[in-house]
Amino acid sequence: MVRPDDAPIGRDTPEPISDRHHVTGNAMMPPFPEHLHRTVLALGCYWGGERAFWDLPGIYTTAAGYAGGSTANPTYDEVVDGKTGHVEAVQVIYDPAQISFQELLAVFWQAHDPTQGDRQGIETGRQYHSVIFTNNAGEQAIAESSRDSYQRDLIEAGHGAAITTEIRAMAPFYHAADHEQQYLAKNPDGPNTLEPTGVAVQETRKQAADAAE
Repeated sequence: MVRPDDAPIGRDTPEPISDRHHVTGNAMMPPFPEHLHRTVLALGCYWGGERAFWDLPGIYTTAAGYAGGSTANPTYDEVVDGKTGHVEAVQVIYDPAQISFQELLAVFWQAHDPTQGDRQGIETGRQYHSVIFTNNAGEQAIAESSRDSYQRDLIEAGHGAAITTEIRAMAPFYHAADHEQQYLAKNPDGPNTLEPTGVAVQETRKQAADAAE
């Protein structure tokens, strides 16, 4: 972990980005419609992480960026250098009437391998650590329950490694540069280095089946 005193100070000015999401066409920056909720999830490289969410039902907009560190408005090079304490993260703005926080977490677990620590696939470093940032105690409880449930799913599937995902209080989210936003939509042949385990989240599937009965 990086001590705040050791991190670069950063800057007051954020990275300039487009005012419209390349996929959804909705606003990238607040204010957002009041009925929408916000979550921030880190699951390795934000290119693949952002792609996992932007076309789900109920998603208003997504963004690639950095969270959890001490440097204000960091640059990519500062984060990669490992001195800011940030992880690469995805901000998701969603309609809870169409998709729940728990359903977003199911996508989160299934889109990467949450047992790899400071790594995701071929990429290594603290910036690739798996993190769920929660807005309140209720979300923290949901995240903890979801983690414990998915750990059981992994064990039952023979993938017995322990989940290393951190569950932390919401932290400031800083947007990455504009060319990083929706990168895999703008560059369909670009690399996605996330390594899903292939293990499905059984709890959410069961709840969906129960609701359909």
